[in-house]
Amino acid sequence: MKKTILVAGATGSLGNKICSELIKRGADVRAIVRMATDFEKIETLKNLGIEVIEIDLTDHDEIVNVCANIDCVVSALAGLGDVIIDLQKRLLDGALQAGVPRFIPSDFCTDYNDLLPGENRNFDLRRQFKMYLDSSSIQASSIFNGAFADILKYNTPILNLKDKSIGYWGEKADWKLDFTTMDNTAAFTAEVALDDNAPRNLQIASFQVSPNMIWADVKVATDQEFRMQELSSLEDFAQIIKKQRADNPAGEAELYAKWQQAQYMYSMFSTHHYQLFNQRYKNIDWTTGLDYISSFVK
Repeated sequence: MKKTILVAGATGSLGNKICSELIKRGADVRAIVRMATDFEKIETLKNLGIEVIEIDLTDHDEIVNVCANIDCVVSALAGLGDVIIDLQKRLLDGALQAGVPRFIPSDFCTDYNDLLPGENRNFDLRRQFKMYLDSSSIQASSIFNGAFADILKYNTPILNLKDKSIGYWGEKADWKLDFTTMDNTAAFTAEVALDDNAPRNLQIASFQVSPNMIWADVKVATDQEFRMQELSSLEDFAQIIKKQRADNPAGEAELYAKWQQAQYMYSMFSTHHYQLFNQRYKNIDWTTGLDYISSFVK
């Protein structure tokens, strides 16, 4: 039987791709967007065959109405506490009242369950919503994709194309980092949304690669040998991040403040995925580390 999936955050890059993957799989897809959302973004969704519904996301009754006869709500929302906690709570409350059986929260990140609270501001927001979600009766599935592979393109310390260096913390040159492309994340999310038996937590990674493995892939792709460097101990890195945060209080209102970006790096070297669910669905073509790095490193 054809399933009807409601997507929140569909105008974002990931949300748009999730909608497209759901359409490919024959789902009936509805996207809720804020009032006065950019016309071009709405038209892009409509051209995919998606029903776009503009609602007041502060109005509980409107959320309940749009959740009627929905099989699963997918949240691809991005933001701070007003979105990840407050808006997702309103979305969940509306889904529960409408009788929606399943909910996928916006947990598209490293699996924070084994991390200490306080180490990552954005993970803490998700952790707070998770407590609310798990206290409800709805069947939830969180998708943990590690880091989006795109960050490898942005000259972070892990791979800096400008100075031809590869950095790591805490003597972890062989520590495997979890990266997933946005396309792979979207395809997997679509499969989970249509899978009534999906488990609570699903860890995925297009590829797991250590700094030493990144060095080797860059060597194959370019025949260049980048400089490897240990940047500091993890303990020193944690203290540096705390000072950055204390010195930049304005960053508390920024989604990706500089210290928040550093917190993501710290988390990547503090935990990684031990049980991947990549093979749960057979029709996803997972991108390899070498293929991805070769696509942009020259």
